[in-house]
Amino acid sequence: MSDFIDKTLIQELTTPVPHEIAQFAEAIAYKMGEPPLGILFYGSLLREVDPTGILDFYVITEKPASLSGNPFARFANRVLPPNVYYMEHQTEAATLRAKVAVLSQEQFLRRGTLFSLDTTIWARFCQPVRLVWVRNGRAADRILHALRQCLITASCWAALLGPKEGEAIDYWRTLFAHTYAAELRVEKKGRGHKLLKGREERYEALLKASWQQAGLSYQTNNETLRPYLTASSRKKAAKNWQKIAAYGRPLNLSRLIKAAFTFKDGVSYLLWKIQRHTGKQVHVSTFERKHPILTLPFFLWRARHFRKTTK
Repeated sequence: MSDFIDKTLIQELTTPVPHEIAQFAEAIAYKMGEPPLGILFYGSLLREVDPTGILDFYVITEKPASLSGNPFARFANRVLPPNVYYMEHQTEAATLRAKVAVLSQEQFLRRGTLFSLDTTIWARFCQPVRLVWVRNGRAADRILHALRQCLITASCWAALLGPKEGEAIDYWRTLFAHTYAAELRVEKKGRGHKLLKGREERYEALLKASWQQAGLSYQTNNETLRPYLTASSRKKAAKNWQKIAAYGRPLNLSRLIKAAFTFKDGVSYLLWKIQRHTGKQVHVSTFERKHPILTLPFFLWRARHFRKTTK
């Protein structure tokens, strides 16, 4: 089953992307003081091409680093990873924009395990991604290992949080509903369903393979799956998830505050993000734009209100 997982992930990682996106990733790599292990392209623009949107890149480094080279930024990336930056890349046809997160391999691995209180890595990278820049073959193997771990972690949580029996898609839907709720997100209700649409076979095959890789036995009856889990293991998992949910919101709030020091015009990005995922506009004053840290609680309260009205 490990071979099947690796084969699937490698096929996804090496699927070609538009040349302009590969060029953008190469430009990011050369801006780093030391070449990173690799750069992953993921997110909504991987699923649906939109030239006006913002690309999502994750830069995986050997040790905590920053794009700016600022000692404070490097320290911040050690304490509260990842550092996030806004970057632009001019092509012949248009200006590409991206949100660029920088994270070391060790930090990535630590946040991809079943014991991590931070869902932001394994919940994103159990989804299809592209390796748009890589240092060498050895670096590619290290990144593949990290992504395999994310997938297995996600599949285990899907079993622990999901129904006692159901179709594979039911486990993934339950999982993404939990991870979105555990994070400070503004997406519409049902966003997790959109992640799965058209990729049901991929998620079903990888769920089964990951359960087997993790040593989790299950029964199959036509399309219905029933993982062999005890009542005590489910109860323990529910208790642990309460800790994750309690940790997730303040964690992501802290990251938003930190991003104010590294993310160029972060307020405009957040407004764009809210409108993109809810269809609603949040208007901010000139004072709020000039003092994002001071006015952040009120801004987040309004964003949360908009999220509720879209459910």
